[in-house]
Amino acid sequence: MKKTISMFMAMFLLCAFFAFPAYADEGKNNCYYPISVDEYIGGDFDELRIQKVYQLSLDDDPAKIPTADFVRNGRLYYLLDMTRQDEVGVDTKSHVQTVTLPSKTNDMEQILQTLDAEIEATTEDGYTGTLHLDHTTVKVTTDGYATKTGTVSASRTYSNLSDADLSLVPKTISDNGRTLTLADVQWSNSTDGETTRYTATARYTGTTSSKYATGYTVTANYSGKVSKTGCDVVVYTAIFGSVEAPEEAAATEAAPIDLSGLKRPVMIGGAVLALALGGAFVFTKIKKRR
Repeated sequence: MKKTISMFMAMFLLCAFFAFPAYADEGKNNCYYPISVDEYIGGDFDELRIQKVYQLSLDDDPAKIPTADFVRNGRLYYLLDMTRQDEVGVDTKSHVQTVTLPSKTNDMEQILQTLDAEIEATTEDGYTGTLHLDHTTVKVTTDGYATKTGTVSASRTYSNLSDADLSLVPKTISDNGRTLTLADVQWSNSTDGETTRYTATARYTGTTSSKYATGYTVTANYSGKVSKTGCDVVVYTAIFGSVEAPEEAAATEAAPIDLSGLKRPVMIGGAVLALALGGAFVFTKIKKRR
């Protein structure tokens, strides 16, 4: 029997041990703790005040900040004000943006005059800033080429010909490195006594072709710093004023530590022990009767 009672006493202590942390966890994370607490004198009557600073994330609930009255060193403190301040951080990084523009010329001097010295930039992830032209990065490329054709002509005069005969007129000539073909002849004549002489004015034509750029593309880099602001932390400041604490409040401050939190685990363990002892007693009675 003694062995059985010892076993059930051990069960009681074990139940109480596991029940207490579970109960204690009920109040866990129900409030926040300040990162600083300062006492000072303020107000019209130079009263003692306490300032508590809490640092919360954007997901935290500020309603969990303790604001109830409390007694400290014989004074009753009560909430006067609660302020909020967003801690704004600025993230800065280097950024290069390439600008592409069409151009009708490849003259670098003219191109530089058309480019802006600085531009305002906004990145896809929300950074903004002013970027400045890097002149060393300006480049011009040709979009493509096309061929242009044309007609050229030249005239030649052939005089003192014996007859108005085309065979006496050259069919082709060379002009500025191009070969031109006879296109037309105008005749004139003059008589000297019984002799008639002819003059041929010949017009020659030909075609030319030349390749030209259809357009140009200018690329230039603008570089500089871009930044983005963001709020990651919210600072709450609770300011408590104070008055002389009434005697009842002062007595409460000096009262012994409240052990009411132990009631539930003890009651649970006691119930388990009582059931266990009752079961052991009934089991012993039945065994004796047999």
